Parts: sequence; C-alpha cells; structure tokens
Amino acid sequence: MFGIGGPELVLIFVLALLLFGPKRLPQIGRTLGKGMAEFRRASTELQRAVNTELEEPPAAPAWRAPAAAQGVTVAQGAAAVAPQDSAASPAPPAAEPDSSNPSQFQ
Repeated sequence: MFGIGGPELVLIFVLALLLFGPKRLPQIGRTLGKGMAEFRRASTELQRAVNTELEEPPAAPAWRAPAAAQGVTVAQGAAAVAPQDSAASPAPPAAEPDSSNPSQFQ
C-alpha cells in the first residue's frame, strides 16, 4: 500500500486505540469506510462521464446538420442558392477610365 508493514499497522492501531478509546474506534472506522466508499463511487461516476463524452461526439442540431443528412444533394443546394435568370441579376457597374493612364484612351 504505502510501504507500511505489519509492525507499523499495529503501532498505528495501538495509538488510535489510546487516542480515541475502544468505544469511538469502531465509529471512526465506519465513518472512514463510508467516506472512502463515497469517494470511490464519485470518482467512478466521473470517469464514466468523461469516457462517455470522449467516445460519443454530441449530435448536431437539425438546423446544423449537413445537407447530405437532410437528403439534399450539393447540386440541389447550389441551384437553390444560385439565381435562375441572369437577366434578373443586375450587371456589374462599368469601369470608369483612369485619367492617369493615357493608354486607355487610344
């Protein structure tokens, strides 16, 4: 355990018996045992929760699901986003000539 042998355990037990007395020693032992059991239970539960989180990635909400998971192909998604009629979209503005560059005027 902690490098404690038989003679050391006997010495610790005798000291505890002298300090606490024969009536309180069983009560102290029960209290220590219950505390250790609760600590083990809590640490096991924490390990289980951590392992569960590491093994299972959280499910994405429906609004963040990829298009393939919603049954929409990439082409359908692009068609829904791209304008259907090029005449309906405004033309880009014409570039104005730069007066500092005389080769544009020839």
